[in-house]
Amino acid sequence: MLIIRDMMLNNKRYFREFLQSKEKIASNILSNRLKFLEEEGIIFKQSDEQHKQKIRYSLTEKGIDLLPILIENARWSLKYKPVDKEDALIAKKIMDGGQKNIQSIIDNLKQQHLKK
Repeated sequence: MLIIRDMMLNNKRYFREFLQSKEKIASNILSNRLKFLEEEGIIFKQSDEQHKQKIRYSLTEKGIDLLPILIENARWSLKYKPVDKEDALIAKKIMDGGQKNIQSIIDNLKQQHLKK
């Protein structure tokens, strides 16, 4: 879920960007998780248009549909777990915006990730 969170909320799209996440995931584990998410149809990869050797990851519609689950997970975490202040502010901002805000985020993700 951390990879999906980073793609949705932090606009991370490249392997190196995921490695730089604050959770400090090991490169072999990151590779395995990206492969799993791709096999499950949650993300897809493609060559970067500007740097052909770089791979850019994008969410599929199935992946974007996980946003409400991430939001509910954040709601639970805010209630029961210690949460990073910056992450808490982002989560609260999304939740306080209501369904209209969530739909706007979904629409934006579709525009960023599903364009052909």
